[in-house]
Amino acid sequence: MKSKQSGFTLIEIAIVLVIIGLLLGGVLKGQELINSAKIKNLVNDMNGISAAVYGYQDRFRALPGDDSNATTRWAASTAALPAATVGNATLQGAFNSTTATDESRVFWQQLRFAGFIAGDTASTAQPLNAVGGIMGVQWGAAGQVVGAAGQGLAGLVVCHTNILGRIAESLDNQLDDGRPAAGAVRAWTQAALVGADGLTTGVNLTVTPLANTVAPAATYVDDGNTMYTVCKTVI
Repeated sequence: MKSKQSGFTLIEIAIVLVIIGLLLGGVLKGQELINSAKIKNLVNDMNGISAAVYGYQDRFRALPGDDSNATTRWAASTAALPAATVGNATLQGAFNSTTATDESRVFWQQLRFAGFIAGDTASTAQPLNAVGGIMGVQWGAAGQVVGAAGQGLAGLVVCHTNILGRIAESLDNQLDDGRPAAGAVRAWTQAALVGADGLTTGVNLTVTPLANTVAPAATYVDDGNTMYTVCKTVI
């Protein structure tokens, strides 16, 4: 006698395919929601820094990080600021500086002391952003965020690191024109991940301070691997 072979019916296969499709759709939708939340956080952080700087200037008549009266106002504030640059209305130091007394890092401590941002007032470390990079500031007009002629940013600049292409482009679109080499938002291709000094090994801050020989990226590449440092003019 021949044994009867059993298998899935077309209806059962169709049901399984529908279930798989629903699961994949849910995963993709969930990932999109996560990315949207990250972009929203990055945008809010950049806009929030602008508000904090203007609030600090309005209250203390000084630029945070460059406030010569900060150590009088807050005794625990970093005292070893370079005397030659304090009070000159610009910031000394790169956005990803690992030197605790650079003005680009003391900027964060003074905003914490003033209550404009949350965090440990004993620290000058840059805060982490929503994608595990850092948010830092520096003075573009000093030549550190100025790319090839006409491609840089001047004044106080805030930067986010570790931004993948899709998120970087969305961030640029929400804040500016979606072009990495034009407008008030510029983006530079990163060579590697940027960690937070003191929170990781302190040796993976591999993004070179954006020098005047480094041009912004021409386009955003969404390959799931290429990362960008995205910077925006604050003042």
